[in-house]
Amino acid sequence: MRGKRSKQYRKLMQQYGLTFGFREPYQILVDAQMIQDTDRFKMDLITSLERTLHGKVKPMITQCSIRHLYTSPLPSSQKEALINTAKAMERRRCGHHTLEAPLSALECISNVLDSKGQGTNKNRYVVASQEEEVRRHCRGMRGVPLLYVKRSVMVMEPMAERSVSVREGIEREKFRAGLRGRGLRGGGKRKREEEDSAAEVEKADHGAEGGAEGDRAIKRMKTKGMKGPNPLSVKKSQKVKTGPRDDDDEQLDSDMKIRKIAGSEELDSMVLDIVEAPLGEAQDSLVKRKRKRKHKSSKEEALRMANQISIEATE
Repeated sequence: MRGKRSKQYRKLMQQYGLTFGFREPYQILVDAQMIQDTDRFKMDLITSLERTLHGKVKPMITQCSIRHLYTSPLPSSQKEALINTAKAMERRRCGHHTLEAPLSALECISNVLDSKGQGTNKNRYVVASQEEEVRRHCRGMRGVPLLYVKRSVMVMEPMAERSVSVREGIEREKFRAGLRGRGLRGGGKRKREEEDSAAEVEKADHGAEGGAEGDRAIKRMKTKGMKGPNPLSVKKSQKVKTGPRDDDDEQLDSDMKIRKIAGSEELDSMVLDIVEAPLGEAQDSLVKRKRKRKHKSSKEEALRMANQISIEATE
């Protein structure tokens, strides 16, 4: 089988599967003439069917087709080989075995495909027939893949017009359903219609109870103004502590006052020492004080430094 034709057949069976629900193993109705032609062309019937349909197959034959093989004007050896091939397939009961003469392939297969005359392939059969009348009748039904042999090559017919119309209708319905779903999710017009209908229902309910006040409440619409800033980008406001002061706060304030007092006393002692000392010693003390200044705010350190400066000044 050529690659291009093989891709076409695979795509065609995918379309049958999506539209009409065909799945593996495919059920194939084979007539007596198909078995005779494949034997004449030295073809393996099951292998050819699987290669054409690109999947596993389950060949089936009706009781009328087997009776046609028994009554065919062929040599006994060839007839026996064909009957054995047919017996290896699954028997499809058509209900015509009680008749004296078997029905034709057209009548039997059409009755198996659509016994109620609704024009549908309910059981999803694939028809493999060499008779043109059978294939012409099956083209008028929806969802019937057709196979035949031409010069030792298995051929699949394109999808019939009636099946194509069904597939296009299903695709259009899916497209409309997608548009409706998209309108319900994000469509503004659809949303306004739903809001109007909800407002009418609410108006009817309030009209029976509230009268004019309910009408005014319904007519009031939400005004859209400027949006505020992003709360994540706004600096948070500092919370002022307004509660009662606890013991820790009072202790902290007292410590700070003590440090301020110690600092002021140190400053006063330094100024007094500088004023009382001679000019040269005062300058030296200032220079030395600058070298040895340490930023400590404890009371003991301040007193120690004041004593050291006074000693230096007396010397």
